[in-house]
Amino acid sequence: MTHVLSAVAWPYANGPRHIGHVAGFGVPSDVFSRYMRMAGHEVLMVSGTDEHGTPILVQAEAEGISPQELADRNNRLIVEDLVNLGLSYDLFTRTTTGNHIAVTKAMFAQVRDNGYLIEKRAMAAISPSSGRALPDRYIEGTCPLCGAGGARGDQCDNCGKQLDPIDLIDPVSKINGETPKFEETSHYFLDLPALADALGKWLDEREASGTWRPNVIRFSKNILAEIKPRAMTRDIDWGIPVPGWEDQPSKRLYVWFDAVVGYLSASIEWARRIGQPERWREWWNNPQARSYYFMGKDNIVFHSQVWPAELLGYNGEGERGGQPGEMGRLNLPTEVVSSEFLTMEGKKFSTSKSVVIYVRDMLSRYQADALRYFISAAGPENQDADFTWAEFVRRTNDELVAAWGNLVNRVASMIHKRVGAIPQPGQLQPEDKQLLDQVEAGFAEVGQLIATHRQKAALQQIMHLVSLANQYVAATEPFKLKTPETQERLHTILWVLAQVIADLNLMFSPFLPSSANAIDRVFGGQGDIAPMPRIEEVKDLDQTREDGSDFIYPIITGDYDDVPHWGRHEIQIGRSVSKPKPVFQKLEPEIIEEELARLPLCRGS
Repeated sequence: MTHVLSAVAWPYANGPRHIGHVAGFGVPSDVFSRYMRMAGHEVLMVSGTDEHGTPILVQAEAEGISPQELADRNNRLIVEDLVNLGLSYDLFTRTTTGNHIAVTKAMFAQVRDNGYLIEKRAMAAISPSSGRALPDRYIEGTCPLCGAGGARGDQCDNCGKQLDPIDLIDPVSKINGETPKFEETSHYFLDLPALADALGKWLDEREASGTWRPNVIRFSKNILAEIKPRAMTRDIDWGIPVPGWEDQPSKRLYVWFDAVVGYLSASIEWARRIGQPERWREWWNNPQARSYYFMGKDNIVFHSQVWPAELLGYNGEGERGGQPGEMGRLNLPTEVVSSEFLTMEGKKFSTSKSVVIYVRDMLSRYQADALRYFISAAGPENQDADFTWAEFVRRTNDELVAAWGNLVNRVASMIHKRVGAIPQPGQLQPEDKQLLDQVEAGFAEVGQLIATHRQKAALQQIMHLVSLANQYVAATEPFKLKTPETQERLHTILWVLAQVIADLNLMFSPFLPSSANAIDRVFGGQGDIAPMPRIEEVKDLDQTREDGSDFIYPIITGDYDDVPHWGRHEIQIGRSVSKPKPVFQKLEPEIIEEELARLPLCRGS
C-alpha cells in the first residue's frame, strides 16, 4: 500500500464550470483516484474553489454584491456540478476558510524567513478607470519574444516564456478592454533564481523517472531556463493579508501563491474534520508517499515551478538554506499530470462569446457517464481535442449503447427469462476459457494504463474486451439453445457472460461509476461497487462571518474505503437477475442540430 495524493486543480469561483474545465482537472483525476483506491492504495483526493483575486472583486462590484457573496454563490454551483459528475473527492473545500488562510500565512512566513521572499519595488499594471491593480493573466498583448498575439501578462503559451505585463506589446485589460497604465509599487517576490538549482535537480529527477508526459516536462524545463523573481503580493483589498504587512490593508497575497497552498490546507482540513488532525502528514511528510497534480496545460507553470519553489523555500532547500517550519519537510509533486485544451466545434471555449457548454446544462440533458465517457475516450489527454455534438452522439450510441449497453441488456434479459438467476455452469469449453482468460488478463493491462495516466488507451482496451464478449455471443448463440439437452450448455455460456460482464463492469467503474452501480444492481448486487460523493453542509473550523454568524458552506466528501479490489470477483451463483432496463440513453440524431442552435444562448444557471 502506498499513500497517494490526488491534488486536483482548484476551479475559480467566478462562475459555473464548463466541460472544458472538467476535461482537464475533473474526470482524469477521478478515474485515477478511483482506480488507485481499488488497487489498494491509500488515496487522498483534495481540491476546492479558488475564491480570491481581482476577477471576483470586479464581478462582485458589477453585480452590486460583496466578493464573499459572489464566492458563496458560485462555490455552491460548482460543488453541485462536481458531485453530479460523480467526482469522488475526500474533501472539496474553498480558499476563504480560516484553515486555508492560516496555512497559507504559515507557508508565506516560513518561505520569507528562509530568505526566498524578497521585498522590492516593481511596475504594476493599473486600470485607469478604477485605479485597481490588474492580474497578470487578465492582461493580453503581443509577445515581445516570438511576436504571437494573445500572450498573457504572466506567460506566452506560444513560446512558453515567462513574461511580465509591462513586457507585452500593446497590452489590453481583458476585464474592460482598457490599456493599463503602470505604476511603481512595493511587493514581495519569490526569489526563483535562488531556488533554480534545486528546481532543476528536482525536474531532472522527474524526467529520469520517465513518467511525466513529454510536453509537460519539456515545458517545465523551458521555463526554468529563463527563471526570474515573481511577485507574490498584489495591490488589492480582497484576499489573504500579507504577513508582516497587516498595516497595509490594500496589500494581499497573489492568488497563485494562495491557491496552490490549497492542496496542503485541504489535506489538513480533511484530517481535522475526521478527528485525526495529524493524519495529513502521511501524505505530506512521508518520503514514500506519491502526489499527482491534475490540471489544464495553462496552469503547468504554477505546478512545476511556483508551487515546487514554495515547497523548496519552505523546506529551506534553496541556495540560501534554511529550515522547515512547524509542518515539517513537505513533499514535492511526484508528477504534474497536465491535459491539453478541449475546444468546442472547432472553437476555443469562451464564456464572453457564448462558446461554452456548462457542466450544469450538459448534465440537465444527458447522463453524467456519457460525458465522462467522451472526455475519457476523446478528451485532451496529450493533445488538443475537439468536442462536437456529432461525435458525442456517435460515441454514446455506437460505443456505450450499442456495444457495452447492448451486451449487458442481452445477457441480463436471457438470464432473467431463461433461468431467473446466475446459473450453475457445466464443463467449460475452450472458447469459454479463452474469453474468461482474456478478460481477466485485462485487469493488469488496463490498471497499468490508468496508473500511468493513459486513460484513452485503457478505455480502448476495455472496449476491445467488450467486442470479444459480443463476438463470443455471436459464436455461441445462446439464444438458440432451447431444448432440454442444451440447457447445461446454455447455463455455462450465460455464466461465462455474467462473469465477464462483472469483470468488465469493474474495469469500467472508474470511468462510469453511476452506470457501474446500475449494472451491478441488474445482476443482483448492491449497486455500491463505485462509491459516490456527497455534499455536506459544514461549519468553518476557525472563523465566523463578519456579522458574527457561523460560516457555513458545502463540502464534497464521501466514504470510499469499502471498494472492491481491482481484479476478478467470482460471481455468486443463484443471485437473482432482474429484467433489465437500458442503462444508457440512446441519443436521437436530431439533438445535434438542436444543440448547435442552442449553443449561442447556452448559459449557466
